[in-house]
Amino acid sequence: MDLEKILAATDHTLLSPAAAWEEIKTVCDDGIRFHTASVCIPASYVKEARAYVGDRLPICTVIGFPNGYSTTAAKCFEAEDAVNNGADEIDMVINIGWVKDCRWDDLLREIRAVKQACRGKILKVIIEACLLTEAEKITLCSIVSQSGADFIKTSTGFAGGGATREDVALLAAHTAPHVKIKAAGGISGLEDAEAFLQLGASRLGASRIVKAVKALEQNQNQK
Repeated sequence: MDLEKILAATDHTLLSPAAAWEEIKTVCDDGIRFHTASVCIPASYVKEARAYVGDRLPICTVIGFPNGYSTTAAKCFEAEDAVNNGADEIDMVINIGWVKDCRWDDLLREIRAVKQACRGKILKVIIEACLLTEAEKITLCSIVSQSGADFIKTSTGFAGGGATREDVALLAAHTAPHVKIKAAGGISGLEDAEAFLQLGASRLGASRIVKAVKALEQNQNQK
């Protein structure tokens, strides 16, 4: 198991509603120490986190989170505000109701608008796969592929289900090659992480991976 590869693909995540600044700082410290892809934190802490880490670590945040049903204008404002505060990457939640209503053109327009608001920063599109049929997931692969977004992301982790191996394989089979895949939500440990990467994910949204590596270090130190 290549721990460095797993950590380099991990968005070390803390999105609890009760997350406080000392916890955010700890996540940032861990991200720097373990060379994670980024830290994914609430938008209200992006400015402080940017000042704290400087250029040592990319900062990711979420918009329209976790339900996705705020207006397009609100999502664009959130994205632009986050970028102005120092975010390098934006993870947006799509409007699941629009999926159920088959408002595919509206979904495409919204993703494109948010991508423009990101002003060149990375955009990941959260489709909340646990709420979708297989046909809906496949259609969204096409929409995200057309949108200019950089990633399609499985889940928020807040909707009763997270990433599954089946979903990552499905996204890998139906998304255009220029769109990367982020598996997020419920990733239980290093074996899970390795499996998702082998299936085609380029990023992992998780809070447990760094904890698992710390546990390995502790075990090695005790021997």
